[in-house]
Amino acid sequence: MNDYVGDLDAVIERARQKKVEQIITIGIDLESSKKAVSLAGKYPGVRASVGIHPHDLPSSAESTYAAIVRLVEENREHIAGYGEIGLDYAKMYCPMELQQHHFRIQLELAKTLNLPVIIHDRDAHEDVLRILEQCGPFPAGGVMHCFSGDYTMACRTIDLGFFLSVPGIVTFKNANNLREVARKVPLTSLLLETDGPFLAPQPWRGKRNEPAYILATAACIADLRNISLEHLARTTTANATALFQPGLH
Repeated sequence: MNDYVGDLDAVIERARQKKVEQIITIGIDLESSKKAVSLAGKYPGVRASVGIHPHDLPSSAESTYAAIVRLVEENREHIAGYGEIGLDYAKMYCPMELQQHHFRIQLELAKTLNLPVIIHDRDAHEDVLRILEQCGPFPAGGVMHCFSGDYTMACRTIDLGFFLSVPGIVTFKNANNLREVARKVPLTSLLLETDGPFLAPQPWRGKRNEPAYILATAACIADLRNISLEHLARTTTANATALFQPGLH
Protein backbone atom coordinates (compact mmCIF):
# COMPACT_ATOMS: atom_id res chain seq x y z
CA MET A 1 0.00 0.00 0.00
CA ASN A 2 1.05 3.61 -0.47
CA ASP A 3 1.87 3.91 3.24
CA TYR A 4 5.06 1.88 2.66
CA VAL A 5 6.25 3.36 -0.63
CA GLY A 6 8.93 5.55 0.94
CA ASP A 7 10.64 3.07 3.25
CA LEU A 8 9.62 -0.51 2.46
CA ASP A 9 13.19 -1.81 2.65
CA ALA A 10 13.55 -0.33 6.14
CA VAL A 11 10.17 -1.75 7.22
CA ILE A 12 11.23 -5.25 6.19
CA GLU A 13 14.65 -4.85 7.82
CA ARG A 14 13.04 -3.80 11.12
CA ALA A 15 10.87 -6.90 10.93
CA ARG A 16 13.94 -9.07 10.40
CA GLN A 17 15.60 -7.49 13.43
CA LYS A 18 12.58 -8.54 15.52
CA LYS A 19 12.86 -12.12 14.18
CA VAL A 20 9.82 -11.78 11.93
CA GLU A 21 11.10 -14.06 9.21
CA GLN A 22 7.95 -14.74 7.15
CA ILE A 23 5.46 -12.12 5.91
CA ILE A 24 2.31 -12.47 3.81
CA THR A 25 1.34 -9.41 1.79
CA ILE A 26 -2.33 -9.34 0.88
CA GLY A 27 -4.12 -8.82 -2.41
CA ILE A 28 -7.42 -6.92 -2.36
CA ASP A 29 -8.01 -6.55 -6.12
CA LEU A 30 -6.30 -7.70 -9.30
CA GLU A 31 -3.77 -4.86 -9.37
CA SER A 32 -2.75 -5.20 -5.73
CA SER A 33 -2.60 -8.99 -6.11
CA LYS A 34 -0.08 -8.53 -8.94
CA LYS A 35 1.92 -6.10 -6.80
CA ALA A 36 1.86 -8.52 -3.87
CA VAL A 37 3.23 -11.29 -6.08
CA SER A 38 5.92 -8.93 -7.34
CA LEU A 39 6.98 -8.10 -3.77
CA ALA A 40 7.08 -11.80 -2.94
CA GLY A 41 9.45 -12.33 -5.85
CA LYS A 42 11.70 -9.50 -4.68
CA TYR A 43 11.99 -10.09 -0.93
CA PRO A 44 13.04 -13.44 0.58
CA GLY A 45 10.56 -14.58 3.22
CA VAL A 46 7.68 -12.58 1.72
CA ARG A 47 4.78 -14.42 0.10
CA ALA A 48 1.56 -13.12 -1.42
CA SER A 49 -2.15 -13.74 -1.35
CA VAL A 50 -4.50 -12.93 -4.22
CA GLY A 51 -8.19 -12.09 -4.31
CA ILE A 52 -10.91 -9.45 -4.55
CA HIS A 53 -11.96 -7.68 -1.33
CA PRO A 54 -15.70 -6.96 -0.96
CA HIS A 55 -14.99 -3.21 -1.23
CA ASP A 56 -13.58 -3.71 -4.72
CA LEU A 57 -16.28 -5.89 -6.28
CA PRO A 58 -18.16 -3.19 -8.24
CA SER A 59 -15.10 -2.66 -10.45
CA SER A 60 -14.42 -6.38 -10.83
CA ALA A 61 -16.01 -8.27 -13.70
CA GLU A 62 -16.22 -12.05 -13.72
CA SER A 63 -13.33 -12.04 -16.22
CA THR A 64 -11.10 -10.76 -13.42
CA TYR A 65 -11.13 -14.25 -11.94
CA ALA A 66 -9.54 -15.71 -15.05
CA ALA A 67 -6.67 -13.25 -14.57
CA ILE A 68 -6.38 -14.27 -10.90
CA VAL A 69 -6.13 -17.93 -11.93
CA ARG A 70 -3.38 -17.12 -14.44
CA LEU A 71 -1.52 -15.14 -11.79
CA VAL A 72 -1.58 -18.14 -9.45
CA GLU A 73 -0.63 -20.65 -12.12
CA GLU A 74 2.34 -18.54 -13.24
CA ASN A 75 3.58 -17.68 -9.72
CA ARG A 76 2.57 -20.62 -7.56
CA GLU A 77 5.81 -20.59 -5.55
CA HIS A 78 5.14 -17.03 -4.36
CA ILE A 79 1.46 -17.45 -3.39
CA ALA A 80 0.41 -18.54 0.10
CA GLY A 81 -3.35 -18.06 0.06
CA TYR A 82 -6.52 -16.73 -1.54
CA GLY A 83 -7.94 -13.54 -0.05
CA GLU A 84 -8.81 -11.46 1.49
CA ILE A 85 -12.36 -12.22 0.48
CA GLY A 86 -15.65 -12.08 2.34
CA LEU A 87 -18.39 -9.69 3.39
CA ASP A 88 -18.31 -6.12 4.69
CA TYR A 89 -21.62 -4.69 5.88
CA ALA A 90 -20.02 -1.75 7.71
CA LYS A 91 -19.01 0.29 4.67
CA MET A 92 -21.47 -1.35 2.24
CA TYR A 93 -19.61 -0.21 -0.87
CA CYS A 94 -21.33 -3.09 -2.64
CA PRO A 95 -24.89 -4.52 -2.15
CA MET A 96 -25.20 -7.53 0.16
CA GLU A 97 -26.46 -9.84 -2.57
CA LEU A 98 -23.54 -9.02 -4.88
CA GLN A 99 -21.03 -9.44 -2.06
CA GLN A 100 -22.45 -12.85 -1.21
CA HIS A 101 -22.48 -13.92 -4.85
CA HIS A 102 -18.80 -13.08 -5.34
CA PHE A 103 -17.86 -14.53 -1.97
CA ARG A 104 -19.22 -17.89 -3.08
CA ILE A 105 -17.46 -17.65 -6.45
CA GLN A 106 -14.12 -16.96 -4.80
CA LEU A 107 -14.49 -19.68 -2.16
CA GLU A 108 -14.99 -22.21 -4.94
CA LEU A 109 -12.09 -20.74 -6.89
CA ALA A 110 -9.80 -21.04 -3.85
CA LYS A 111 -10.75 -24.71 -3.53
CA THR A 112 -10.05 -25.30 -7.22
CA LEU A 113 -6.63 -23.67 -6.80
CA ASN A 114 -6.01 -25.61 -3.56
CA LEU A 115 -5.24 -22.44 -1.61
CA PRO A 116 -6.21 -21.61 1.99
CA VAL A 117 -8.78 -18.82 2.22
CA ILE A 118 -8.27 -15.55 4.09
CA ILE A 119 -11.71 -14.32 5.17
CA HIS A 120 -12.75 -10.69 5.68
CA ASP A 121 -15.77 -10.36 7.98
CA ARG A 122 -16.98 -6.97 9.15
CA ASP A 123 -20.43 -6.70 10.72
CA ALA A 124 -21.47 -9.80 8.76
CA HIS A 125 -20.81 -12.67 11.18
CA GLU A 126 -23.91 -14.77 10.57
CA ASP A 127 -23.84 -14.52 6.78
CA VAL A 128 -20.10 -15.26 6.66
CA LEU A 129 -20.49 -18.37 8.82
CA ARG A 130 -23.57 -19.53 6.90
CA ILE A 131 -21.83 -19.26 3.53
CA LEU A 132 -18.69 -20.95 4.83
CA GLU A 133 -20.81 -23.79 6.20
CA GLN A 134 -22.65 -24.13 2.88
CA CYS A 135 -19.52 -23.95 0.72
CA GLY A 136 -17.29 -26.13 2.90
CA PRO A 137 -15.36 -28.17 3.54
CA PHE A 138 -12.11 -26.43 2.59
CA PRO A 139 -9.34 -29.00 2.18
CA ALA A 140 -6.60 -26.34 2.18
CA GLY A 141 -8.03 -24.68 5.29
CA GLY A 142 -8.49 -21.02 6.04
CA VAL A 143 -8.30 -18.20 8.54
CA MET A 144 -10.77 -15.63 9.81
CA HIS A 145 -8.65 -12.53 9.31
CA CYS A 146 -8.78 -9.77 11.94
CA PHE A 147 -11.22 -11.76 14.05
CA SER A 148 -13.89 -9.45 15.49
CA GLY A 149 -16.51 -11.83 16.89
CA ASP A 150 -17.12 -13.12 20.40
CA TYR A 151 -16.06 -16.40 21.98
CA THR A 152 -19.16 -18.23 20.73
CA MET A 153 -18.39 -17.22 17.16
CA ALA A 154 -14.77 -18.20 17.69
CA CYS A 155 -15.84 -21.72 18.61
CA ARG A 156 -18.08 -21.96 15.54
CA THR A 157 -15.22 -20.78 13.34
CA ILE A 158 -12.85 -23.36 14.80
CA ASP A 159 -15.50 -26.04 14.25
CA LEU A 160 -15.30 -25.21 10.53
CA GLY A 161 -11.60 -26.05 10.66
CA PHE A 162 -10.48 -22.41 10.44
CA PHE A 163 -7.82 -20.54 12.34
CA LEU A 164 -8.52 -17.22 14.08
CA SER A 165 -6.13 -14.35 13.39
CA VAL A 166 -5.75 -11.70 16.08
CA PRO A 167 -4.55 -8.17 15.26
CA GLY A 168 -3.11 -5.41 17.45
CA ILE A 169 -6.60 -4.47 18.64
CA VAL A 170 -6.13 -7.10 21.35
CA THR A 171 -3.71 -4.71 23.09
CA PHE A 172 -6.49 -2.13 23.54
CA LYS A 173 -7.88 -2.24 27.09
CA ASN A 174 -11.50 -1.90 25.89
CA ALA A 175 -11.29 -4.83 23.42
CA ASN A 176 -13.03 -7.15 25.88
CA ASN A 177 -14.47 -9.68 23.42
CA LEU A 178 -11.23 -10.09 21.50
CA ARG A 179 -9.18 -10.35 24.67
CA GLU A 180 -11.49 -13.11 25.92
CA VAL A 181 -11.13 -14.94 22.60
CA ALA A 182 -7.33 -14.60 22.65
CA ARG A 183 -7.27 -15.94 26.21
CA LYS A 184 -9.65 -18.88 25.83
CA VAL A 185 -9.42 -20.43 22.36
CA PRO A 186 -7.02 -23.36 21.84
CA LEU A 187 -3.55 -22.04 21.12
CA THR A 188 -3.41 -24.45 18.19
CA SER A 189 -6.16 -22.38 16.49
CA LEU A 190 -4.50 -18.98 16.86
CA LEU A 191 -2.62 -16.83 14.35
CA LEU A 192 -1.24 -13.30 14.74
CA GLU A 193 -1.32 -10.47 12.21
CA THR A 194 -0.61 -6.80 11.73
CA ASP A 195 -3.28 -5.82 9.18
CA GLY A 196 -0.75 -3.15 8.30
CA PRO A 197 -0.86 -0.27 7.74
CA PHE A 198 -3.92 -0.35 10.03
CA LEU A 199 -4.61 -1.43 13.63
CA ALA A 200 -1.21 -0.79 15.17
CA PRO A 201 -0.96 -2.18 18.72
CA GLN A 202 -0.17 -0.14 21.78
CA PRO A 203 1.98 1.93 22.10
CA TRP A 204 1.70 2.82 18.39
CA ARG A 205 -2.11 3.00 18.31
CA GLY A 206 -3.30 5.38 15.59
CA LYS A 207 0.04 5.33 13.77
CA ARG A 208 1.15 3.31 10.77
CA ASN A 209 1.42 -0.36 11.59
CA GLU A 210 4.27 -2.58 10.40
CA PRO A 211 5.37 -6.22 10.84
CA ALA A 212 7.94 -5.51 13.57
CA TYR A 213 5.08 -4.49 15.85
CA ILE A 214 3.65 -8.03 15.86
CA LEU A 215 5.89 -8.64 18.87
CA ALA A 216 3.72 -6.31 20.98
CA THR A 217 0.58 -8.21 19.95
CA ALA A 218 2.26 -11.51 20.77
CA ALA A 219 3.45 -10.27 24.16
CA CYS A 220 -0.06 -9.11 25.06
CA ILE A 221 -1.63 -12.46 24.19
CA ALA A 222 1.09 -14.36 26.05
CA ASP A 223 0.34 -12.25 29.10
CA LEU A 224 -3.42 -12.85 28.77
CA ARG A 225 -2.81 -16.60 28.59
CA ASN A 226 -0.15 -16.60 31.30
CA ILE A 227 2.38 -18.35 29.06
CA SER A 228 5.83 -17.36 27.84
CA LEU A 229 6.26 -15.22 24.75
CA GLU A 230 8.57 -17.90 23.36
CA HIS A 231 5.88 -20.59 23.67
CA LEU A 232 3.28 -18.35 22.03
CA ALA A 233 5.68 -17.44 19.22
CA ARG A 234 6.66 -21.05 18.51
CA THR A 235 3.07 -22.27 18.44
CA THR A 236 1.56 -19.49 16.33
CA THR A 237 4.48 -19.78 13.91
CA ALA A 238 3.82 -23.52 13.61
CA ASN A 239 0.12 -22.77 13.03
CA ALA A 240 0.91 -20.27 10.27
CA THR A 241 3.31 -22.73 8.66
CA ALA A 242 0.73 -25.51 8.78
CA LEU A 243 -1.82 -23.30 7.01
CA PHE A 244 0.27 -21.39 4.52
CA GLN A 245 3.30 -23.65 3.95
CA PRO A 246 2.05 -27.14 4.76
CA GLY A 247 4.93 -28.82 2.98
CA LEU A 248 7.37 -27.24 5.45
CA HIS A 249 5.48 -28.17 8.63
